Amino acid sequence: MKVFEPITINGLTLANRFVRSATWEAMATEDGYCTPELTEYLLRVAKGGVGLIISGHSNISPKGKAGIKQLAIWQDDFIPELSKMTTLVHEAGGRIFMQLNHAGIRTATELTGDAPMGPTLYEKDDGSFSREMTRLDISKVTDDFAQAALRAKQAGFDGIQVHAAHGYLLSSFLSPYFNKRRDEYGGSVENRARFLLETLQAVFTLTGDDFPVTIKMNASDFLPGGFGDRELLETVCLLEEGGVDAIELSGGTAFSGKNIPSRQGKLSPDKEGYYKDEAAKCKQKLAIPVMLVGGIRSLHIAEKFLQEGVCDIISLCRPLINEPELINRWRSGDTAPAACLSDNLCYRPVREGKSLYCVTKDRIKEKKQINA
Repeated sequence: MKVFEPITINGLTLANRFVRSATWEAMATEDGYCTPELTEYLLRVAKGGVGLIISGHSNISPKGKAGIKQLAIWQDDFIPELSKMTTLVHEAGGRIFMQLNHAGIRTATELTGDAPMGPTLYEKDDGSFSREMTRLDISKVTDDFAQAALRAKQAGFDGIQVHAAHGYLLSSFLSPYFNKRRDEYGGSVENRARFLLETLQAVFTLTGDDFPVTIKMNASDFLPGGFGDRELLETVCLLEEGGVDAIELSGGTAFSGKNIPSRQGKLSPDKEGYYKDEAAKCKQKLAIPVMLVGGIRSLHIAEKFLQEGVCDIISLCRPLINEPELINRWRSGDTAPAACLSDNLCYRPVREGKSLYCVTKDRIKEKKQINA
């Protein structure tokens, strides 16, 4: 099967086409340091057979923190513990990228003490505001991303993923829903992508050409007058021209109603892959690998997407929370769909500052023990 064939991203060969898509684990310390718990969790995923792990989003600035116990990479002090984690993942035969992020308008102000910032003044549903970034702000964050990328390389990560999806900072600049600027960072698709492209160039300057740099971005943000098909196809071409090594397509924001990034409800196989149509359009435009995440639960559907040229790589998130060993199970011949119910209960403990885990799986186990 093609899903079990190797693929190369800028000289880095992955054993298969399955990727653990990034999600916030809430397993770091309160200050953002990597912990043995997080290392053990990602090590289990590595041993479970995925070709690549992308760690949960790591904040590149203390002013851009998204939530409690979020992994951090904004100073050199974080490198030693991260190095221990990458060493163990490599010893287990795994590959791991670090996802870098600035929360922007979604910054947790109760944790940072600073007002959120974004492309333009934005009022949230709770009545709070994010301020408009100055050119100096943009320059500072661009450098923060580059310095964080260099630290990730020094910590032994095989590459990075820049988070430009889900309404976080770089995503908000791409979207005309959030970005109403009238300078060189607003207006046209090219202008709205400028911040991201400048960030990439700053990263390349510090990390070199042989360090894989990938992007996670929205296929659509599902907001009125927001980021959609036209913006997507123009932007991915700009990113490829700008030197990015692979693009992972996701979608939605915290403000997108039912079309949030992790949608609730189990799908029939024919509806798996929320953004498969957009991915196929991108594949026709791009030479670099396209990664697709969103509601994929069946091995035969994953294989179908690769065979039909919808994408090159399959990204999974919630299924691997439920079954870290899913890929090994599928490879062994047990091809039953992922057991994940997509009920999103796994995110409840995270929001409470507890570690990520499958709540439903634990409840089923407890019920069986009671009835035994």
